[in-house]
Amino acid sequence: MMWGYGYGDGMMGYGLFGGLFSLLWFVLMVVIVVAIVRWVTGSRHCHWMGGEKTALDLLKERYAKGEIDKKEFEEKKRDLN
Repeated sequence: MMWGYGYGDGMMGYGLFGGLFSLLWFVLMVVIVVAIVRWVTGSRHCHWMGGEKTALDLLKERYAKGEIDKKEFEEKKRDLN
């Protein structure tokens, strides 16, 4: 008879709790990586995910819709900068 080292039969020895722990560990790692990337880039929201728009974005939309003319757009753009 040969005695092995470790706990149980590989992953099957851990049962439901081992699988759940592995899943939670993976989710935690993903959350940490996303948080680090957002911190490094200085991003608090993602425009590509429909996040908050800047004042300049809103101004460009108003100009594109024809709500304001070019003169008003340029004045407000200058005020924002």
